[in-house]
Amino acid sequence: MPAQRRRRLQSRQHPCLQPEVPGEAPVNWKPLAAVLADSVTHAGSRWRTPVAALPRHLFVPNWWAGEDGWSLRAGADTEEGWRAAAYTDTSLVTRVGTAHADHAQPGDRPVGRPTSSATLPSLLVRMFQHARFGDDDTLLDVGTGSGYGTALACMRLGERRVSSIDVDAYLTEAAGQRLAEVGLHPRLHALDASSELPDAYDRIVATVGVRPVPTSWLTALKPGGRLVTTIAGTTLIVTAEKQADGTARGRVEWDRAGFMDARHSADYHALPVGLGDAARTQEGEFVTAGRYPVVDVEQAWDLSSMLGIEVPGVVHGYEEDGERCTAWLAHPDGSWARATSRDGGTPVIHQSGSRHLWDVLDKIRSYWLQHGELPARGAHVLITPDGRTRLARGAWRATL
Repeated sequence: MPAQRRRRLQSRQHPCLQPEVPGEAPVNWKPLAAVLADSVTHAGSRWRTPVAALPRHLFVPNWWAGEDGWSLRAGADTEEGWRAAAYTDTSLVTRVGTAHADHAQPGDRPVGRPTSSATLPSLLVRMFQHARFGDDDTLLDVGTGSGYGTALACMRLGERRVSSIDVDAYLTEAAGQRLAEVGLHPRLHALDASSELPDAYDRIVATVGVRPVPTSWLTALKPGGRLVTTIAGTTLIVTAEKQADGTARGRVEWDRAGFMDARHSADYHALPVGLGDAARTQEGEFVTAGRYPVVDVEQAWDLSSMLGIEVPGVVHGYEEDGERCTAWLAHPDGSWARATSRDGGTPVIHQSGSRHLWDVLDKIRSYWLQHGELPARGAHVLITPDGRTRLARGAWRATL
């Protein structure tokens, strides 16, 4: 790292981020980390010690809070709040759009989608548990983020067996410095997750969503190795083991996880200008009465996951105003749909564009009513070296 860049990183740090100096009073974080370990692991878990041994607050000195738009929280300004946030089992958003909280000034109000975070510890532990580590396994951690998850993996496997990648060079630089401050030195690389990977690994665990699984992952995964990831736009966790023929076979776990999609540039592509407003307010070209009550798709995880498989890239929202509730869908191809109802009555559906998004949603809901559940969770998974991810359960099939 250039000396000037290193000095800028150091200048942003609160004194608590510096190594403890003999004779100075240490930050009293250990009781808080022990309580966090109690809440996210069981007594016999091999992850209990790593969670209890790491000062999570050092990895998240600043973050964005989103109660009413995004606003900056700086740990150095409110140490009590810093400790409470860092040692609660919650995700802390560190980057919105292209604005990282480390670079922000009080009063900054970024607009956009979260693009990096410190994932809630219980979810990191669950993803690592799905990997079924052996003591000698090597790991590629996809999505360095704050570096806290990388640190947990180092505490479990040893730093020499852990590598981590992130598309954002600042994240890997900052994480590397904070990891070093707790005595950990894994290999960190600023790489697009879909690019060629620098080594071969026994395990690949991603805390970003991908669709499909990148071909480079199968190339880098050792025979018999296991990968754990989520499908972008869904809460579906895929686990698969590499076979002798170069494919990977596994399943969609019954567990759930929601991660940001893997980025390939500084920010996600936005919807076409005005499309979100059109979905909320305009008259549709096709207007009908709805078959089912208005639903908040974001909160219906299985429903949103199936919709994400059927219509990749779809965006949804939900609003309530007194007795009136509105849900809307929009897609980058220009299609949109809106459902509105009052007092729980029959909704009015407005749709526009090349495909009727609400009809797709209703078809999924009909399948759910007919079969008692949706088919994606628990499905068999086949990942082929040509970049296809195939899902199958009963008569249902999907290719990503």
